Amino acid sequence: MYKNEKPVLSVLQGKEVEATPVWLMRQAGRYLPEYRQLREKADTFIEFCLSPDLASEATLQPLRRYPLDAAIVFADILLVPFALGQDVRFVEQEGPVLKPFEKLSSLKWDEGRVAPVLETICKVLPSLTDQTAFIGFAGSPWTVACYMIEGCSQTGFASACQMAVKEEPLLDDLMALLEQATVAYLSAQIKAGVDVIQLFDSHAGLLTGKAFSRYVTDPTKRIVLALKQAFPNVPIIGFPRGATPQDYMAYQQATGVDAVGLDQQVDPSWAARELQPHGALQGNLDPALLLEGGAAMLKQAAYLLRQFGPRHIFNLGHGVVKETPPEHVTQLVHFVKDWRP
Repeated sequence: MYKNEKPVLSVLQGKEVEATPVWLMRQAGRYLPEYRQLREKADTFIEFCLSPDLASEATLQPLRRYPLDAAIVFADILLVPFALGQDVRFVEQEGPVLKPFEKLSSLKWDEGRVAPVLETICKVLPSLTDQTAFIGFAGSPWTVACYMIEGCSQTGFASACQMAVKEEPLLDDLMALLEQATVAYLSAQIKAGVDVIQLFDSHAGLLTGKAFSRYVTDPTKRIVLALKQAFPNVPIIGFPRGATPQDYMAYQQATGVDAVGLDQQVDPSWAARELQPHGALQGNLDPALLLEGGAAMLKQAAYLLRQFGPRHIFNLGHGVVKETPPEHVTQLVHFVKDWRP
């Protein structure tokens, strides 16, 4: 690896690295006491995400504690429907609540509504070392559509799933709109300064087979193609959480992503055998083991490091659980950083 080259980027570009890079989904969040204090400075979560001063501080907090190889801009996947004009709120103990939209024609992309995220990126950049990758992100169209159609997550997204099975025109049109908005949003993040993109399809596992291909794989493929045409040197990580092994394979082969993020249900030995020969992998320690800490966590971390070897970015299979003691994260990150085969 060349001096000052970012290890995360090296892995995504298929280059040799001295040690497995590590960052964690939801590395900035409620498990950190300094984050909880910072959060009190904004009345609502949307206001918090759209305050560049607060969001940039939240982005940098975990990097001050841990020797992580990447920062990820502090934002939320539901800023896309917010920028489309849908009413989005976050209710304590309940999660996101979206007011149902009456018709698609009422939704129109307004980049000005997410301009503070771009300002956050600009504010963070000077504080990053020359070996720290900066990750921008968006929710994938299917996952964002689930929230936009359902209005909340309490129903398990039954209406969205029913639409997907019936292949209703409304869902197709909404997905097309979300593809365009996602490309616009991620393009703006890249222009602002991020050097990696992650697409979060957190509810991909609700679909399988034909529906998975139509609403998860195909939209991702079109987004990746559009971004690669405009920004050929910016790698993209896709995270189809909950997908079956067959759908994971199809997703990797069809979408053109540079790396696939693995959730904790994916068998590492299978992934190393079937997926890793075709591209880099990211994941997939169970967040529950990070919550537990100690020997069980380190045993599984060592197993993952042995299984995946090169072409691997160490991460969790989902986000850090809010009850996780920060010292467990310290223990894990230092273990990964010190690991040598």
